[in-house]
Amino acid sequence: MATPADVRALFEARLKDSAIPPEFHPSDLERTKDEKYLKRLLTHQEKDAKNAANMLWDILTWRKSVGASDINESNIRIDFVREGIFFPRGRDVDGCLLLIFKAKMHVKGQRDFEELKKIMIYWFDRVEREENGKKITMFFDMEGSGLGNMDMELVKYLITLFKLYYPYFLNYIVIYHMPWVLSAAFKVVRTLLPAQAVEKMKFVSKETLKDVVAPEQALVVWGGKDNYVFEFIPEVRTNTTEQTISKKVTFAEQGDGQHSPGEMLRLVPNDTIVFKNDNDEISGQFTITNMDESAISFKIRTTAPEKFRVRPSSGSLASGSSQTVLIVVQPGIQLRTVSKDRFLVMSIQIPKTDVTPKELSEIWQTSTGSKTDEYRLKCQFPENNIPKNGNITDGKSTEKADVIGNTLSDLEMNYAILHSDVQKLKWLQFLTLSLTVFVAVVGYLVYVNVSDEGKYCERL
Repeated sequence: MATPADVRALFEARLKDSAIPPEFHPSDLERTKDEKYLKRLLTHQEKDAKNAANMLWDILTWRKSVGASDINESNIRIDFVREGIFFPRGRDVDGCLLLIFKAKMHVKGQRDFEELKKIMIYWFDRVEREENGKKITMFFDMEGSGLGNMDMELVKYLITLFKLYYPYFLNYIVIYHMPWVLSAAFKVVRTLLPAQAVEKMKFVSKETLKDVVAPEQALVVWGGKDNYVFEFIPEVRTNTTEQTISKKVTFAEQGDGQHSPGEMLRLVPNDTIVFKNDNDEISGQFTITNMDESAISFKIRTTAPEKFRVRPSSGSLASGSSQTVLIVVQPGIQLRTVSKDRFLVMSIQIPKTDVTPKELSEIWQTSTGSKTDEYRLKCQFPENNIPKNGNITDGKSTEKADVIGNTLSDLEMNYAILHSDVQKLKWLQFLTLSLTVFVAVVGYLVYVNVSDEGKYCERL
């Protein structure tokens, strides 16, 4: 049975035998040593080591040609990114991140396609890093779109990324609220996919979305419970090796309020956020104090951003100043699953607290492990503060929600039936009108013909 070592050996042999060895990007060459990545290649190529090695070669060649490893917020059209045509949010029923494409926000030919391709690569690389190679679901939000929004070139490029350059990365392709005028276009998409990938295509409506994306993970505009509004947050990229070597102690073995010399921040509490149930809302908080002589910028990340509201999630602090961070658990989340989640607080020195967003972004991008501090916090939910049903809502709220949910389901079903009847009626009206026009035209032609014959007979 083929192993990652077999793939690596075949790749290295080809590299050695090349008359002019290609100068692959150093970070891309690291992929050839990543056993997990090589396993993805093998799975993608159905355990064929030779095909997997060839795919690895093609991936590195492609990444070199497009400069994939050097794409970041500083060299893409950030104004396109901030429009929210693409963004990650929520998870499918298998726990895989959704990468959303808002079709109605894209008009074919309106934006430079080469710039859009770079943005697609940016998001694929970013979520691949953040999800540690775990599969994602491509979510085509087609609601409100029309023929002008359908860009087959863009769709084909997305499919190509999954098919050729991001191995074993696709969980589902979800097409939400497909307008009937675009159905033919997605039949073409089916032909671009391998047989096993066709099975991954899911055409869903507001009523059937729950089969693929749970209501808690679905946006409100899809009929879900997530009221998220897209806001672009730049990625924080660090050199993994340097970070491991240079990372400082993060209060893991200290008491509250203590501070280790050389560290930028003091966190209280220092390693655990204790959540409490207050007025049917589960929340916790901690305080950040800047212990550095310089101003600092901080960012807060979590292993499950869809479960929490973090306010503020970033900011700047002058030397000696403090900031309280409030974390609220989103409604409907099972608290016993949240207890496994973690928060990461990152900090970096800045020259002053009023730097521009662009300057701040550049500072973070050029930072290294020696210039940043990291602090990790875990979550704790005292048993007496966890509702019996494991959710944030209490029993009465849940009961009311069930009644409302059933009522809404009935209304949605009745609406769907009514909508179907209206569509049928429209077709009947169209056919009746067409038949009436046809009969009228035929009658007129017969009348004209008879009249002409009568006049001809009179002349005779």
